[in-house]
Amino acid sequence: MYLRAFPFLLLLAAPDLAMAQDREFCPDRPGIGTPPCTMDKGRLSFETGLGDWTLNRDASGREDTFVFGDFLIRAGVADHAEIQLGWTSLGFARNRDEAGRIDKRSGTGDAMLALRRNFANPDGSGFSVAVMPFVTLPVGRQPIGAGDWGGGVHLPISYDVSSVIKLEMVPELDAEVDDDGHGRHLAFGNVFGVSANLSDTVSATAEYRLREVREAGDHHAEHLSGLSLAWQTSDRFQIDLGANAGLDRDADDFELYMGISRRF
Repeated sequence: MYLRAFPFLLLLAAPDLAMAQDREFCPDRPGIGTPPCTMDKGRLSFETGLGDWTLNRDASGREDTFVFGDFLIRAGVADHAEIQLGWTSLGFARNRDEAGRIDKRSGTGDAMLALRRNFANPDGSGFSVAVMPFVTLPVGRQPIGAGDWGGGVHLPISYDVSSVIKLEMVPELDAEVDDDGHGRHLAFGNVFGVSANLSDTVSATAEYRLREVREAGDHHAEHLSGLSLAWQTSDRFQIDLGANAGLDRDADDFELYMGISRRF
C-alpha cells in the first residue's frame, strides 16, 4: 500500500521541486537601466509602479507629472528569451507658467512590446549580455503618451565583480517620438551602474545615464543620475524605491518613484 502511494506523493511534491530549480528572481525594476536576465521558460513576472513623480523646471515655468500603474508583464518563452508587454494606465500633468497660470491634463500612456534575447547566463550571473528590441504603440494621449509610434534597441550587459558587487551597462539606440507628437528623431546613449548587495534581501544601485538627442532644431545631451533600493521579501516578491536627478538643464530635474514586482 505504501509503495503504491509513493508515486502519488512524488506527484504532489513535483511543483515544489520545480520551484526550487527556478532562477533567482531578477525584476526589471528599479533603476534607469534594464538587466540582461530573462524569465524562466513558462514563468511570468508582473511589475508595477505604485507612484512616480517627475519635476521639470525651466525659464517658462514648472511641470509636475504624476504616473500611477506603470505596468510591465514579462513572460519566459525559452530558456534564454522572454517577451514583454508594458502600459502606463494613468497619468496627470500640472503646468504652471511664469505668470502663474496653471494647466492640468490627464490621460493614459502608450503600450510597449519587447523581446529580450540573452546570449550568456540568462539568470544574470557572472558575465551576462542580452539584446532587447522594442516598439511603443500610441494607444495613450499626450502629455502621458508620446502621440506616435517609436522604437529602439537596448543591449544590457552585467558582470559580477564579486558576490556583493555587480557592474552594469546598457547601450541604447532609439527612434524617439518628437516633442510635438508627430514623427521621430534619433536618440542614443548609455547607462552605467554599480549595484551592491547590502544583505541577503536588500540591494542598492547607483547609475549614470548619458543620452544624445538629435531632434530637428534641437540637438542636446542629457545627463541623469539615479539611486535605487530593492528589497526582496521572498523569492517571488520585491518592493523598490528610487530617485533620479538631472545633472544638466536638458534632463528632468528630479524623479521619485516606488513599485512592486511579483513572480508567478
